[in-house]
Amino acid sequence: LIELMVTVAIIAILASLAITTYTQSIAKAQISEALTASDSLKADVLNYYRQTGTCPVQGISGGLASSPASYSGKYVASVAVTTAAGLCVIIATMRSTTVAPALRGKQVIFTMSASATNSAYWLCSSDAAAVYVPQTCR
Repeated sequence: LIELMVTVAIIAILASLAITTYTQSIAKAQISEALTASDSLKADVLNYYRQTGTCPVQGISGGLASSPASYSGKYVASVAVTTAAGLCVIIATMRSTTVAPALRGKQVIFTMSASATNSAYWLCSSDAAAVYVPQTCR
C-alpha cells in the first residue's frame, strides 16, 4: 500500500510539472501571433519612412488600414502604428479573452530605429512576463 501511495505521489508531481510546461507553451504560441501580425506591417512602415522621412499615420497615409483591429487575429486584438519621439512604433495588443490569462491585454511593441545610412532595425519589447516572450523581445 505504501509503494502504491509513493507511486501516485510521483505521478502527481510529474503531472503538475507537465501541466505548467504545457500552459507556458500555449501562451508562447499565442504571443507569437503578435509577432507575425506585426511583421506584415514592418515592411510597409519602413518603405513609407524611406520615401517620406516620416512615419505613416494609420488610415491616412502609407497604405495602412484605418482601423488597428483590421490587423487582428485569433489572439491579437489590434495592431496599431503610432509615432513616439519621432520614431515609428508598431503596437500589437493581445485580446482580453481567448488567450492565456497571463497575456490578456498585454502588448508587444516594435520601435523602429533608423540610421543616417537609410537602414533600420526594429527593437522589440513587451509588458508580458519574460517567460512567455520570445528571446528577441526580452
